[in-house]
Amino acid sequence: MADWFEDWFDSEYYHLLYAHRDETEARRFLEDLVASLSPSPDAMMLDLACGKGRHTRTLAAMGYDVIGVDLSPSSILYAQQYETERLRFFTHDMRLIFRPEYFDYVFNFFTSFGYFEHDDDHSKAIESIAHSLKPGGVFLIDYLNSPRVASQLVFHDEITREGVHFDMKRALLAGYFVKDITITDGDQVMTHQERVRAFELEDLTLMIEDAGMTVEKVYGDYDLSTYDRSSSSRMIIQARRSS
Repeated sequence: MADWFEDWFDSEYYHLLYAHRDETEARRFLEDLVASLSPSPDAMMLDLACGKGRHTRTLAAMGYDVIGVDLSPSSILYAQQYETERLRFFTHDMRLIFRPEYFDYVFNFFTSFGYFEHDDDHSKAIESIAHSLKPGGVFLIDYLNSPRVASQLVFHDEITREGVHFDMKRALLAGYFVKDITITDGDQVMTHQERVRAFELEDLTLMIEDAGMTVEKVYGDYDLSTYDRSSSSRMIIQARRSS
């Protein structure tokens, strides 16, 4: 039986539901992030769980060599139309090492983590990331701020996009944010479920340190403000592999 994210992230309805994501905000975040990191012109970057590659393409447009990987074959097939000599896409499971000691930077954007049923798989993914980095390389994970999400959880809402109706119910269950989604498209009704681990900073820090990396900075939003557990909209962790 496939994991929930294998079917859902490969579904046209997933992309329709999240089609409202702000491209301008994403580009501004990357521009500020790159300015902060100051990569060398020849830096090699990995966009891990890249989806259709919006962040990957933005980094490539800035002049860097970038590879995007994702578990969704349809997302990668879409992204591959944009490939160039300096921009490539591959289907890949983040729990497996991708090109050992090859990358100067590994990015994991927009809560593209925390989906696995067992925490051993989360740890395995972090370890694989560390192995993919060159010594001294940087890992950055952009995750939801679990304490704030839990305190402001919207238990039920509904939206319609392009004639498709989405009815969404949310709960915090056994350490996961769970979203049950009922989709009505004409006479067709289907259901999907999202499950995202409610990791806090201490949880991710422990996995990162166990994998041989050191946390350098923690940001609380896409403006790269200082992280605050109760009020920050995001939890963006920057770590470095030991030299």
